[in-house]
Amino acid sequence: MPVPRTSGSALSTSTSAAPIPTLPTLTAQAENLITLGVHDLAGLPAHTLRAFAAESAADEGALLAVHPDRVPASALAPLLRRGDKLGFVVSDMTDVDRFTPCGIDLPDAPLYLATGIDRGDHMANWSPEEALPALAEQGRTPLLLTEGIQWVLHQPAALERNQCFMTIGSRLRKPNGALDARTPALWISNGTGRDGRERRGAAKVGWCWWRNRHTWLGFASAEGRRT
Repeated sequence: MPVPRTSGSALSTSTSAAPIPTLPTLTAQAENLITLGVHDLAGLPAHTLRAFAAESAADEGALLAVHPDRVPASALAPLLRRGDKLGFVVSDMTDVDRFTPCGIDLPDAPLYLATGIDRGDHMANWSPEEALPALAEQGRTPLLLTEGIQWVLHQPAALERNQCFMTIGSRLRKPNGALDARTPALWISNGTGRDGRERRGAAKVGWCWWRNRHTWLGFASAEGRRT
């Protein structure tokens, strides 16, 4: 059964976050991916990324995304940087790359654009179960985990302490056909538990339960995707 909504009012909305800067130009995003070696991980020549960015120049403000079939989350997460700390996947999510697009129509191309990205701060303290239909009603599509990581690669300010986000467009389907109750998210490690003190302040790929709420996690989404 769904968790009940907060009594007497809408679910809480966070208003304390600073505005997220606009994404860099598509040309700058392409160069960033090349510098990080993402094109090599994806098996794409650098000129393919540069050409795609040039051809899509009219779509400034969009995210230049590499298809998850080309580069999985486990390969992207270590490329995240916050100060001198490297990004990582939590130790109890060894199956992170099995969280694949669920109910998402992705362009059939190695590179595509995700437009109108929003961190979903207004949905802080909603559960994924509550947020998914609300995003659909708004005509929005939840981000994939790989898209969320790439967003932070290009725009580190998209991830800040107490203002982080889930990426519920990626789900893991069990062998019996049921969906795993975990949902992936990106936040900032406090360096506790199995993370290790040396990882305090690092960007972290982890998971939350489908029916649980967290005051510091919104739901990242996009207006749409296109090539």
